Amino acid sequence: MKRTPMTLRGAELLRAEIRKLKSEDRPRVIKAIAEARSHGDLSENAEYHAAREQQGFIEGRIMEIEGRLGAAEIIDVTSLSASGRVVFGVTVDLEDEDSGAQLTYQIVGEDEADIRAGRISFSSPIARALIGKNEGDAVEVAAPGKTLSYAIVKVRYV
Repeated sequence: MKRTPMTLRGAELLRAEIRKLKSEDRPRVIKAIAEARSHGDLSENAEYHAAREQQGFIEGRIMEIEGRLGAAEIIDVTSLSASGRVVFGVTVDLEDEDSGAQLTYQIVGEDEADIRAGRISFSSPIARALIGKNEGDAVEVAAPGKTLSYAIVKVRYV
């Protein structure tokens, strides 16, 4: 089985979601199915069919999360000591060498990526260009129509 990297934070978020699905959502939908069954003829019972569809979604999501957690290689960034080197899980402060704009990204697993929150997938072009580099290095990233140049200002293991 191919292991996929995931931060400790990402694993905790998935565990919290699975707890909610199993302890809140699943019992609620089972109760809704039982209530809809009590209304009689199931062939024309929209409430029953909607609850069964919701149950299928919940069970599918539980299986998906369990699969992701089972295949995850969970990395605790705070225990890394790569001394200024960019590796999976770190937070990197960058400076755009053209505009001087400051950017901050954390390199995370694909399931955790959220560009608006500053979390980029390790497989993204920016992350691939950064991994293996050190604080103070200059990095070029091929973007559609141009090449972006960044200076690695700081690498944080938080």
